[in-house]
Amino acid sequence: MRSIVRMTGCVGVVAVGALLSAGVAGADKEKVRLTAAGRAAAREAVVRLADLGAGARWTGGVRKADLSSTMPCAGYRPKQSDLVLIGAAKTVWKTTGLQIASEAQVLKTPAMVRLDWKRTVLAPQVLPCLRRGLAKSLPTSQRFISLRQIAFPRLATYTRAYRALIDVTTSTATTRVMVDIALVGRGRSEITLVTTAALAAAPVVKPAEIRLARLLAARIRT
Repeated sequence: MRSIVRMTGCVGVVAVGALLSAGVAGADKEKVRLTAAGRAAAREAVVRLADLGAGARWTGGVRKADLSSTMPCAGYRPKQSDLVLIGAAKTVWKTTGLQIASEAQVLKTPAMVRLDWKRTVLAPQVLPCLRRGLAKSLPTSQRFISLRQIAFPRLATYTRAYRALIDVTTSTATTRVMVDIALVGRGRSEITLVTTAALAAAPVVKPAEIRLARLLAARIRT
């Protein structure tokens, strides 16, 4: 999934966000050929304010999708030059103690999504690379604890989820924060849903993550 290495703001000063992109530094980059249809398909598959329900005051909205990307490990550079990106969209929503970010990317063909998944999710080099990159990227007030795959319902042809744990220290306390990354792909589309909250809120947050991921998967244009 191309959108999961780029870092984005999460809770407080935590910067974890989309952790597993196939995009890499150097010459071997995907081709960007955005089309009206591709952009429309991407916009359909990101979280909207109406998806979040009542009961919380949400801020945020549409953000510009970052089409640049780098892998945090020089030794792992999956091929990208045979992929063509035709659509991208992103939203970020925040309320007290919770952030939900979603990004959808549309490739030219389903075969390209299959290749991308194989190279950047299934490849054994990915998780060790990302653990090292994340541990090095955090400020001194934050400490990387772990990054691992977690159980998640199979919502589409491709589904996988990860959880990063980070200790965030302020002048008054240290809070363990979870960053859950759900990846969903079908047809020509890839979706990344990133949820950031205190680990203590996991029993409430996890069902909401699954509901949103299921909703986005259902909107993928085949």
